Amino acid sequence: MSDQTSERAIHPVLTFWVIAGWIGYCLLPWYMLEDGLLSFDWLREGYPFDPDYAPAAFLIAQGAKLWLAPLVIALVLPLFALRRPKSDPRFATLLLLSGTLGFGWLIAQGFGIGIRGFNFDWLTASFGPLGDRQFGMGYGAMITASAFLFLLTQGIAARGAINGDVFVVSAIGGVITIVTVFVFFPIAKMLFAAFVTEDGAYSISVFAAKFFDDRLWGLGCLTGAKCGAAWNSLFLALMVGFITTALGLCFALVVTRSGFRYKRAIRALTVLPIITPPFVIGLALILLFGLSGSVTVFFADLFGVQPTRWLYGMPGVLIAQTLAFTPIAFLVLIGVVEGVSPSMEEAAQTLRANRWQTFRTVSLPLMRPGLANAFLLGFIESMADFGNPLVLGGNFDVLSTEIFFAIVGAQYDQGRAAVLAMVLLFFTLSAFYAQRAWLGKKSYTTVSGKGDAGVHPLMPTRLSLPVLSIALGWAVFTMVVYAMIIYGSVVELWGVNNSLTFKHYVTAFSVRFEESGIRWTGAAWDSFWTTITIAAIAAPLTAAVGLVTAYLLTRQNFAGKNAFEFGTMLSFAIPGTVIGVSYILAFNVPPLEITGTGVILVISFIFRNMPVGVRAGIASMSQLDKSLDESSLTLGANSWQTFRLVILPLLRPAILAALVYSFVRAMTAISAVIFLVSAEYDMATSYIIGRVENNDYGLAIAYSTTLIFVMLSAVGLLQFLVGRVQIGRRSQHGTEAST
Repeated sequence: MSDQTSERAIHPVLTFWVIAGWIGYCLLPWYMLEDGLLSFDWLREGYPFDPDYAPAAFLIAQGAKLWLAPLVIALVLPLFALRRPKSDPRFATLLLLSGTLGFGWLIAQGFGIGIRGFNFDWLTASFGPLGDRQFGMGYGAMITASAFLFLLTQGIAARGAINGDVFVVSAIGGVITIVTVFVFFPIAKMLFAAFVTEDGAYSISVFAAKFFDDRLWGLGCLTGAKCGAAWNSLFLALMVGFITTALGLCFALVVTRSGFRYKRAIRALTVLPIITPPFVIGLALILLFGLSGSVTVFFADLFGVQPTRWLYGMPGVLIAQTLAFTPIAFLVLIGVVEGVSPSMEEAAQTLRANRWQTFRTVSLPLMRPGLANAFLLGFIESMADFGNPLVLGGNFDVLSTEIFFAIVGAQYDQGRAAVLAMVLLFFTLSAFYAQRAWLGKKSYTTVSGKGDAGVHPLMPTRLSLPVLSIALGWAVFTMVVYAMIIYGSVVELWGVNNSLTFKHYVTAFSVRFEESGIRWTGAAWDSFWTTITIAAIAAPLTAAVGLVTAYLLTRQNFAGKNAFEFGTMLSFAIPGTVIGVSYILAFNVPPLEITGTGVILVISFIFRNMPVGVRAGIASMSQLDKSLDESSLTLGANSWQTFRLVILPLLRPAILAALVYSFVRAMTAISAVIFLVSAEYDMATSYIIGRVENNDYGLAIAYSTTLIFVMLSAVGLLQFLVGRVQIGRRSQHGTEAST
């Protein structure tokens, strides 16, 4: 067979997307279904002729929605490319025309036509009243849009972009598109409100008046008054970032570099705070250290002093955030500490360096990517945290709670909320670039294609004693906090009637066995199953998007890479309250009309938690030598096969971090969820908040305790399924270990 004949073989990836585009256009409901994406009742309710369920082709045939007709041209064009070789210039041209025309037309008609006809006056003036409306995208529109997007990326690859690598170009195009749609677009709609006047016009003076408000930048705390919310948030975030990184490193060293007997217990304990709704930790701290808290009353009686409200304000928020965010640092650092090559440490000892010198000059410098990423995540988490400052903040104002009250309070000032969000974004962006400057362009590669038969040395004595003391002290404190949570779930009325009872669990999770089967009669079951389902769907999608993005950032060079990385971190920098409100503003109308559905909850979790997968992946991939990729490509594998078969198996700690964090945050998130839940899709945290507002603390804490045990089981299951990476081939006892 000649080369010309082989080049004319049908391209399988191209064929797949061409078929997908025609299926979406001709066979699937084009618009959003009233019962949501997960409903399939449309298959028996007038499909395909009923306009509510009809595909685009059937709508056009009935003379409706004629603005969808030009898409046929874009779907026909790639058919002429199927039998052409990639070297033919017309191959790339056809795909570029198809993708640009189809995707561009979908965007233009999506934003140009809304629920009342044309969205812009100039369109009405040019074409007259439309007399028809548009609904949100459904199965057909989304699949067809995806087909056009990836036809476009294949055309770009065929033109030689990134060496013609279809997987890399498609991955970059896909990530840019979804980040633009689900991060930049809703945030942009929210931030435009910063310049809006009361009559709907735009004014810079309105923005300036809100930006230079003394409540934001005041330094009254230097003279005994209150500081502005911006300074409070910055000082708090810096302290939380440093403390959580130090504690996370201590726990990581105890687990990986010590002979401590109860490593598994320590590892499980560090995960506890991250699987707990934040306001529950706040309530437990109040029970311990509040004005009538057990510890406060004990010391007040012991020393004969008056109890104070010292917990409310910066001290209480700092303690609660440190409890909540130390596990994030640990999950990032555990993979980095394990990933340091044992052979490099053994080489230093061979050169007569003692264990302290080896740790200080070899191990610790190689952990810098993990330390920087852990600090950045702690800083951003503190900036965006809403639950802890709401419960414990008192008169200590921070940006996230100020944004919340600006939106839902009596003032209802979206402009002020937008200005506060811009200040928060500035702080986060500054931390992001400070992290990059600290890391510089040094190489931190420790895992290459060569075998590594080393074993990690134990910590030096001068380091192990303080590290163990700090880790065990914090572990004991964490256990006391959780003991109070469990205790609060089994008392009649917290702080008033402390007689033991299980009635709160019975009310929430009672079950009745009948002839027809199990009846979930407890009041909490509906929100519980909804939360489990949403979290289970969101977790693997979050991990997948995060790790693919990390692969692109660490293994590929392309134009706009810095802007690409910033875009992936943007959603993490914005408080959940702003994410929730911006999603309502952006997705309550066409072209993406998903407010009130389970889809908007899944999407919000994916893009809120994706940066953890990105940072964990970057920290771990920075230690993998690029010769691993090059060897795979030299042996004939493409980029997709290399990523799937070579890179991913070495990223198990990063995969576990992304899965665990995204799952538990979906289970415990509250700030964005409180705006996005609906009667049909009620989440556990919004249900718990409702119980707290009704002063039903026992049921709220019982539900939270149940969630803790459920998520502990899920974390253990994920740990078992994902496994762990072992770089060295020998165990601490010298026995042979499998990789």
